[in-house]
Amino acid sequence: MIDLRSDTVTKPTPEMRKAIAEAEVGDDVFGEDPTVNRLQEMVAEKLGKEAALFVPSGTMGNQVCIKVLTQPGDEIICEANTHCYNFEAGGVAFNSGVQPRPLEGNRGVITAEQVEAAIRPDDEHCPRTRVVTIENTHNQAGGVVFPLEEIKRIRQVADRHGLAMHLDGARLWNAAVASGIEPATWAQYFDTVSVCLSKGLGAPVGSVIASTAERIAEARRVRKVLGAGMRQVGILAAAGVYALEHHVDRLAEDHRRARRLAEAVAELPGFDIDLDTVQTNIVVIRLERPEWSVPGVVAALKEQGVLVVPFGPRKIRAVTHLWISDADIDTAIRAFQHVAAS
Repeated sequence: MIDLRSDTVTKPTPEMRKAIAEAEVGDDVFGEDPTVNRLQEMVAEKLGKEAALFVPSGTMGNQVCIKVLTQPGDEIICEANTHCYNFEAGGVAFNSGVQPRPLEGNRGVITAEQVEAAIRPDDEHCPRTRVVTIENTHNQAGGVVFPLEEIKRIRQVADRHGLAMHLDGARLWNAAVASGIEPATWAQYFDTVSVCLSKGLGAPVGSVIASTAERIAEARRVRKVLGAGMRQVGILAAAGVYALEHHVDRLAEDHRRARRLAEAVAELPGFDIDLDTVQTNIVVIRLERPEWSVPGVVAALKEQGVLVVPFGPRKIRAVTHLWISDADIDTAIRAFQHVAAS
């Protein structure tokens, strides 16, 4: 079965499993796990930040950062289809007591003008606007890379109004490889950054947040409150270290394969793809035939040995990753051709 449901379905490679088995560990709650410390130092350096903290998931990474940057009753600005607004179980309200102010973006991209217009006035009737969050790459938009120039402009707005900025960089590694812009260049415009190891990089678990040493000290406390004080977690951190050392540059292969799949499927009757959004490893496919249903097409592809996921009332999603080969893409294209002809 060719699994294109997500880049989270990857399993550790044999070499990664060896790194896990041989990991030197200690008690991370005491700060004594050398492999965790190495991972945190690596990510902090790659992102150009003072310090970093290993957390179990991307959702926790976002939640910890937002908690550190806000007070209950505050408001955060985000794009309407971002992960932290739609897919984190209302966590910003539950964990931080803040409300989101979603803005409709263009392919996941909001502008500096939109952000400025959304900032609340200094009025006791209004929540205080505290944080602007950006997702890069943008999952719901199809893996679109958020333009760096627009980030710079939004940062200027944030500075004028005393706002912090958080980057949900779950797939920042993909953005960096696709654009040729180093992760630290993206990260410099944000007060906090969260990056995933368990998506395109293929580690089984984990994300890392990065910021100033002071904020990371507070983030460590918040992580503890959320129940994620971990012990000999170097076993998992070792997978992240291996992934950063061996699996970043190869993301270009995922992007190439996603593009080939998208271009082939876009030519088939009944399927529509905005090829301008296929910039990294995500392909969002709209069903054009009214007699087709999303569950029906998903089931038909599964019968042909290809797994995809529903992605809206008329959309499905396919994601390339570490375990998808050129031959797998050939098979997937044939599966789509079979569905289009049936």
